[in-house]
Amino acid sequence: MSNRSLRTSRERGQLAEDVAARHLEAHGLRPLTRNYQCPRGEVDLIMQDKEFIVFVEVRYRANGRYVSAVESIDTRKQLRIIATSAHYLQTHRKAARNPCRFDVVIVSGEPHALHIEWIKDAFQA
Repeated sequence: MSNRSLRTSRERGQLAEDVAARHLEAHGLRPLTRNYQCPRGEVDLIMQDKEFIVFVEVRYRANGRYVSAVESIDTRKQLRIIATSAHYLQTHRKAARNPCRFDVVIVSGEPHALHIEWIKDAFQA
């Protein structure tokens, strides 16, 4: 995939989400939904890892010149993810019976040489 085909941040974000979803599925997680939106915000991926419902924030960085992907998930962003996950659990009662966690997947590098870092239980509600 050439850099030219990933001109917009939306395209890069979509690539990162696809890569992250495949990586998590390869490690046994089952996808529940992608890009869950509500008035409170959005969660990139919602997956199930055994008994856990996992809310996943995916970040892409081509390089480390600016704030790192992990640093970009500040308290405000965490609170939006937590609020959105609460909305999901309120509208999906069966899922609400399970324990939950918040993971972060960082995809970095150029499209032809991506690096994936999966941080389980990256922050707490």
